[in-house]
Amino acid sequence: MIDNIQGSYVSQKINKVRWKPEGGLDSQTFLIGSWDDEDNQISLWVCPPVDKDEDIDVAPIKVYSHPHKGDVTEIKFIDNNNFLAASSLGSVQLLRVVDRTQAESTRFITTSSWDNIHYFPTGEESSCTGLASFEEDVATIGEDGRINLLSTREEGITKIYDDADSCSLRSVCFLKHNELLTGNSRGQMKIWDLRSGDDKPQSTFMLSGEQVGATCVTPHPTQRHLLLAGGEDGSVTVWDLRENAAPATLLSAHSQAVSELQFHPDRPEHLFTCSNSGELWHWNTTSFTKYSAINTLSNRSLEENPWLSNDAVKHRIEVSQLMPPLHLPVNSLDLNRSRLVCGSDTEAVYVIKNLPI
Repeated sequence: MIDNIQGSYVSQKINKVRWKPEGGLDSQTFLIGSWDDEDNQISLWVCPPVDKDEDIDVAPIKVYSHPHKGDVTEIKFIDNNNFLAASSLGSVQLLRVVDRTQAESTRFITTSSWDNIHYFPTGEESSCTGLASFEEDVATIGEDGRINLLSTREEGITKIYDDADSCSLRSVCFLKHNELLTGNSRGQMKIWDLRSGDDKPQSTFMLSGEQVGATCVTPHPTQRHLLLAGGEDGSVTVWDLRENAAPATLLSAHSQAVSELQFHPDRPEHLFTCSNSGELWHWNTTSFTKYSAINTLSNRSLEENPWLSNDAVKHRIEVSQLMPPLHLPVNSLDLNRSRLVCGSDTEAVYVIKNLPI
């Protein structure tokens, strides 16, 4: 195992991993959500501090486990201590991390619960396949093709798009406070104006020329009109949402579905992806940024964003493996400022420190 990778066996397949925010500081704590087990859990893990003068490799330690009904399909922190958890049974919970005191150990408490908000016309429960949040507003999607709008400040559902899609919704994100984007299993992308009284999407476009499901989406951190999506075929597609008739860039990436993709929170020139093929990749556009600066000084016109570049410049994006490929899917990743955590079907969680950024 590479020196900067710490692995811990957790005895359950991991579907989601998320760092706990620490108010702008490097987090030492993360959550794990399991799946494909009779008794799934959300557990809290801590990376013990290590003296810089000591050459000791200390693996993360589990400090608390919380039972979860159904597979954990998503985890999203909305602030330093409160997070949302979605279930394959069609429910969503808002939980709070209560830190350890002298009298009690660290634990989670459920502050709100939205039960059975995703279901098929037969009444059979449908998986909540994803959720997105913007301040107190929450949007959930499911295999039932339904979109639910919730508020962390209120009980009940704020708004329901019953017939948002005719097939399973797979990915969702807020573009703005009033704009939501969804992607389905056929690769159809839709933008919704949440202020509109109409239950129809504002615009619709395709992931690519073929019916390839959109497994995950994320906007660029500083240029929100740029959208990156991971595909069921392992591709990464880029749109300029100002002109979304066709993708701006289509990148051949992993050999199997992209599980998650995420920009570094402070350094958006770095992108990270993981895949069902067991791969964890780092996409580095730093050399492009330098190349762009040189051409700007020489008065040559060049697109300044590598994700909208022509084929010649696109090859300046450096792609590297962060760890040896696993024999089972890497389902989730999350970034801290200097570390990355990922979870897989190998029933292990891996923390990569000293990211090459």
